[in-house]
Amino acid sequence: MDWKQAWTTTTNTTTSALDSLSPLCAPFAARWDMEADRRNKLRTPEHLKTLMAAQKEHNAARATLSTAKSQKLTARAANSNPFAAGRRAARVAAKAATRHERDTRSKLREARVNYPTTLKTRAVQTHTAHAVPGAVASALMSAQELTLWPATTSALLIGANVVGLALGRRTLRVPVDESLSLEERQLMERLDPSYWVQHAPDRGLTGTVTTPPAIEPGGIRCEIRLDGTWTVKSLADKADSIRALLGARTALRIRITSASRGGWAMLTLATRSAAAHVSSLWTPDRIPADPSVMSLGLDTETGDEVLVPFDERLLVSGASGTGKSWSFRPLMATAHLRGDVLLIDGKGEEANIWEAVCRVAVERDEIATAIDDAHAEMTRRKHDMKRRGISVWDGPQLTVPVDEGQVVLAVIARDKDRLQRLIELSSLGRSRGVVLWWATQYPLTDGSAPGVHKLIAPNLLTRFSLRVAGTTQAQVALDDCAHYAPHQIPDGREYRGHGYLKGYGPRMLRTWTLDDAGVRSLPKSIWTPAPATGSGPSPAPLHLVKPDPVASGAVSNRDKVLHAVDNGARTAKDVADATGLNKGTVSREIKALTASGALHRTPDGRIQTGRRAA
Repeated sequence: MDWKQAWTTTTNTTTSALDSLSPLCAPFAARWDMEADRRNKLRTPEHLKTLMAAQKEHNAARATLSTAKSQKLTARAANSNPFAAGRRAARVAAKAATRHERDTRSKLREARVNYPTTLKTRAVQTHTAHAVPGAVASALMSAQELTLWPATTSALLIGANVVGLALGRRTLRVPVDESLSLEERQLMERLDPSYWVQHAPDRGLTGTVTTPPAIEPGGIRCEIRLDGTWTVKSLADKADSIRALLGARTALRIRITSASRGGWAMLTLATRSAAAHVSSLWTPDRIPADPSVMSLGLDTETGDEVLVPFDERLLVSGASGTGKSWSFRPLMATAHLRGDVLLIDGKGEEANIWEAVCRVAVERDEIATAIDDAHAEMTRRKHDMKRRGISVWDGPQLTVPVDEGQVVLAVIARDKDRLQRLIELSSLGRSRGVVLWWATQYPLTDGSAPGVHKLIAPNLLTRFSLRVAGTTQAQVALDDCAHYAPHQIPDGREYRGHGYLKGYGPRMLRTWTLDDAGVRSLPKSIWTPAPATGSGPSPAPLHLVKPDPVASGAVSNRDKVLHAVDNGARTAKDVADATGLNKGTVSREIKALTASGALHRTPDGRIQTGRRAA
């Protein structure tokens, strides 16, 4: 046997066991030392002088009371008349002496509180009170048979007191990795249970005890035991107090979450990033084999790759300078390599890079045409799916990224038809393989210049937010996960491309980036609308007297509605299917044509042209 190795193993095991027990005993030792210190501070010469005077006065009052009681008994024996002067005087004197003794006893009690015995003396007195009777009881009970449990119980109580104080006062030696920075060394020292328990009351954190901290790829993690009425939420509200106790810098991210067991919280200090040693540059190799997902970035705490649904509608929010466009590029590149992309760029800068790769729309007429073409493609796919009897589109996905959303909404604000088509793209396009992605610097749905329309935002279920301006923007950017606080992400170049994903948890992600050269290296694929299928109404017949309005080049919505009715459409739904117009526009045009006499409604509600009704 290697005795040296055995001794080392035994020593390490014992030290680890003591280290695990020390945090449990630390609150007891802290309360003991606090009470001992309070008693020692009260034991001043002034309080001692007051105590001695109170004892002297109380002793004199007791002697006076004893004399008065004796005189009262003597007077009662000398005269049987209770109303005699001697007996009345003795009673009055006894009552006065009793009141005086009571007053001096109260003053003596107060003086003893102000000048208490030391805690050590009190502990000795308490243990003596049970140790002596325990020893006597053991001796008496062992007359016929040896009985040790009374004395043993007393010895265990005394030992528990001593061991508890020793473990609670024990200074833990936290093993410090040489790779730790100076900041991490300081934080780990202050997270040590001995330091925490000693200084926590000064910050209003009494009743919380830490465990020895550990360094992980994402920073420092430490469990905190919550005693009394503490909860994870109430501890999270004390984040500023914890920051002050640790002396942490203001920009350091502190996260407080529930631990794996009740009554415990997990404290995470983001002193480092697990993604720091992984290049953020996106390449096609980052595209997952699963076609239903795409890679967004890396978890900065664990280093794990974070995947999001590929065919889901997406909202990306981020203030100017947070890396929103660069973070958006890898997602667009994935969509481009897997299907088709129609980029609607309100600002125009991104279109300068992407116009050689995919179809882009920048100017007002280009944006209007792009929306019309995307909506028409969605309608075409609807008819194609109906003809083939399928419920979900099984062809290539057409992704429609919108960047910057506020500018695009401002361009079409007065064009209600195209705004309605854009809303329908967000609500109806997913199952038809036309997916809307929305990016904006201003994640607001109200006001004169919203960044995302209030009817579009609820359809954007996947939401990623970089740093935003405030709590109002955070509410729109992450919806019910606004407590991740994207508005508190530090401002700086090192935090560009860092943000939070709705539903993933309050762990910061670092997105992939794609530079201009990476975009230009993508294969060229310009999407164009597919020709319409023959699933709609039959073409309009030729008229010898009056030329067909569509055939002659007039393409107003009213002409489209009239043309559809001429070709057999009898309900508003039939007209909407035949023209591709939204229901609101169809209803408005039918009402106007009915008022002018061009259309007529039959008693059963069907629509006919005015000449047929005649």
